[in-house]
Amino acid sequence: MALQPPLKPHQPRGDDRPLWDAVFAVYGYPALLIAHRLKVFPLLEQGARTLPEICTALNIKRRPAVAMLSAATALGFLSLHDERYSLTSLAEDYLLEKSPSYFGFFWDMMIDNSEVFSYASLERAVLTDVPQAYGGGDIYKSHEEQAELARKFTRGMHSISMTLASAWPEAVDLSGHRRMLDIGGGSGAHTIGAALKVPHLQGVVLDLEPICEVAQEFIAKYGLRDRIKTHVADMWNDPFPEADLHFYSNIFHDWPLEKCKVLAEKSFASMGSGGRIIIHDVIYNDEKTGPFAPAAYSMLMMGWTEGESYSGRELSTMLKYAGFQDTHVYPAFGYYSVVTGVKL
Repeated sequence: MALQPPLKPHQPRGDDRPLWDAVFAVYGYPALLIAHRLKVFPLLEQGARTLPEICTALNIKRRPAVAMLSAATALGFLSLHDERYSLTSLAEDYLLEKSPSYFGFFWDMMIDNSEVFSYASLERAVLTDVPQAYGGGDIYKSHEEQAELARKFTRGMHSISMTLASAWPEAVDLSGHRRMLDIGGGSGAHTIGAALKVPHLQGVVLDLEPICEVAQEFIAKYGLRDRIKTHVADMWNDPFPEADLHFYSNIFHDWPLEKCKVLAEKSFASMGSGGRIIIHDVIYNDEKTGPFAPAAYSMLMMGWTEGESYSGRELSTMLKYAGFQDTHVYPAFGYYSVVTGVKL
């Protein structure tokens, strides 16, 4: 029997941090959700506190408190000075409910549906190509059948949408448009944001009835009832009202490419010459090799919808196929970009 040669030391070509990052993300990032649910951030809104003070206020012990607070600090949401934890500007802007850009509603939705992003659930979604939210049912069918769920979802999405809505109108010249149709517009945040930036712009928020009811509340709060209306309709089966600007935010990633093409073609057919379409979403680079955010968003969609993230090239090609020309991709805010096309 021949002797096997002894093993030689092997030196990998890079260190193992990317592998650990996957493990640390699974355990580390949920610390923020736990801190949010335990109301750490509103507690510290009242002023900086020591570790013992936080433990007493939350009724938790030192070890879990340190783990949770250290993660929140390392991720930039808390700071520690003179043994006292305090909020950073990031936490003040996004994790206090009084803030117009409050993100906590979205985190609440994630926590309330935590089974959707468990390993077992995401593995099931990958193996079956079936979304797992609401017990594996159709998320949007559920919203239509359960009006109160739709209202809660829409209100929860409003604050994070308003943050985005304050930015994308700066990326595209809207001065030549007079009427914006916000398709699947939810709370109307994006129409409100555009109307506040472009004083002459009129708007129409198209969505299902219970969602339009919520949109009317927000439109009134911003004093825009004379410029923005709601239109109860099913975007797939009902005609689009007249408009020279069609806007879709967080819509295309919910659906497979074939259905997205249907919406693009429907928009093209319903607008006149000079009309513009805008798709607002988290998008891949043209090769779909990154960034990580749209890749992770695709996994989120695996859990919730039948859609996926698309690249700027894919969306531009889709718009050209529908008949739009002069397509462009512009960065908007954070991970979001806009893809536009014009009907000449």
